Amino acid sequence: MQNSRNADVLRHIISYCNDIVETIERFGEDYEVFAKDSVYRNATALCVLQIGELTSNLTDDFKKTYAGMPWTQIKALRNVIAHSYGKIDVESLWETITGDIPKLKTYCSSIIQKFDVLMQESITKAEDEQEIKDISID
Repeated sequence: MQNSRNADVLRHIISYCNDIVETIERFGEDYEVFAKDSVYRNATALCVLQIGELTSNLTDDFKKTYAGMPWTQIKALRNVIAHSYGKIDVESLWETITGDIPKLKTYCSSIIQKFDVLMQESITKAEDEQEIKDISID
């Protein structure tokens, strides 16, 4: 089921967004600290890299339907981090983790909420149909 696969990918993306938030909370939301601390930068860069990698697992139909995020740019940033790691623009990474990641998390979370509602409705409908079958068999 493609929708379930997309939902699983979104849940992983949200998890990495949460890791970034936790890292920022641990080190502090201070650009100067970020710029000077390679552990801080590396921790967040790895999460951004993983998020970019995960976007390649989303179906094309999903990306077309949910075009509110620049999926191609997210993947491109992953490639920059993976292939030009020593040359990452610290300011751009900072802007990504403090500005873009919260938006991505909110966007993905809203899709997951809708998906969960649809899945619950589907389960309830299937249960209701089974109850009707059980009654008519008796």
